[in-house]
Amino acid sequence: MSKVKITEIKHDVFGNCVRFENGLIELCATLDFGPRILHFSLSGKENMMYNDLEKKPIDKPFEIYGGESQIMYGGHRVWLSPEIVPRCYHPDNLPASCERQDNGVILKSPVEEHTRIRKIMDIYMADDLPEVKIDHTIVNEGLWEIELGVWCVTMLAAGGRAVIPMPDAKTGFLPNRIISLWDYTEMNDKRIYWGRDFITVTQDIKIINPAKIGLNNEAGWAAYFNKGQVFIKSFEPEINGVFPDNGCCYESYVNGLMLESETLSGIELLAPGDSISHCEEWEIHESDFIPKNDENEIRREMEKYLYNQ
Repeated sequence: MSKVKITEIKHDVFGNCVRFENGLIELCATLDFGPRILHFSLSGKENMMYNDLEKKPIDKPFEIYGGESQIMYGGHRVWLSPEIVPRCYHPDNLPASCERQDNGVILKSPVEEHTRIRKIMDIYMADDLPEVKIDHTIVNEGLWEIELGVWCVTMLAAGGRAVIPMPDAKTGFLPNRIISLWDYTEMNDKRIYWGRDFITVTQDIKIINPAKIGLNNEAGWAAYFNKGQVFIKSFEPEINGVFPDNGCCYESYVNGLMLESETLSGIELLAPGDSISHCEEWEIHESDFIPKNDENEIRREMEKYLYNQ
């Protein structure tokens, strides 16, 4: 018998939600918009995700969408890459359907009126481990081919520090890594540490200016240390895939509110009725460790969770 308890609850700000717990971890996803996950933590601990309780618009209203804006909300969402405006900013403000399954649910958005895209999030929680598996799917419900990839964006709470592994392929005289920077990113931003084996990105509420980096994260994981916990997301990088943003399968954005941890699938051409999926596996553990710019120390900490498995 499953040890995962799934209940429908009423959130004070976000309305109808579905809550998962297995005695080790808690997760909460909304039903009134999305699909979107709003909470992930160890049982009884603070939420590792950023929530925008004011529900501010992400961008200006789009006339093509009847003057409606996509709302920030926070949490974890499934998006479309590359970042084509206004395609990936289609408002996701309508209720998602919820289908129960063993240890989880499948959340489906309505078909977007203008893009004819449906977004699906299949959430599965383990019985005896602090782990969650999430399959993200985009379906082309239109009449024409569309070219896109799956983009999984997790908005994480302020005050933490991310660890991202550098590619480590031994390529001799040839380059082994792609680093992409956005035009608002400064190379000397003190929130970003560029190491040989790891990058760290620190969220600092005193620094409002945004910064964003991307890379070919071939190790397929990233971690975020905050609130006495470490949140680790893992994914299977498509080594030979075609990726946006000069070839990035992982990206991180930071501003004065939060930090984003983003993974991306390769870009494919979807015929009508076709779909594309991308899976993330999440785990969370107790940890008072805050990474310093000491790569040996970071490696020893991450070996507890990754390299000894």
